[in-house]
Amino acid sequence: MNQVEKAKIDDIPQIHKLINDYADRGEMLARPLSELYEGIRDFFVIREGERVAACAALHVSWSDIAEIRSVAVAGDTQRKGLGAQLVATCLEEAEELGIKTIFCFTYQPEFFKRHKFINIDKMELPRKVWTDCFRCPKFPNCDETALIYYAEEQV
Repeated sequence: MNQVEKAKIDDIPQIHKLINDYADRGEMLARPLSELYEGIRDFFVIREGERVAACAALHVSWSDIAEIRSVAVAGDTQRKGLGAQLVATCLEEAEELGIKTIFCFTYQPEFFKRHKFINIDKMELPRKVWTDCFRCPKFPNCDETALIYYAEEQV
């Protein structure tokens, strides 16, 4: 099991590359460096030595909802459970914060379903969560799957 840690400033260029490698293939929304620096407290990483091998973020949208976003794993470290560890850590942090509802937009719905996420119609999500969508090149024709997770006590 790899150690999940909060991201540090020096990790941002590597996080940027990981995320934008996926974005270049149309598999994730690109993130500018400025946004990553501003949102550093959202990010968790798994390192292999000095290298960031995987990252994910928990972004709080409102008092009762957060998004897991930017789950990216370097190609040579995929299928080793790093993404699963990061999602589990994000869910734990949401619980610690008292947030019971977590959503994501993804091209990998089966991955998130293994973590008890379920499909939801995008239109059922509050408008507040659409902030990033407006700068997506695919907007308004989103082809990602919306999924939602409800903490056990809430279900």
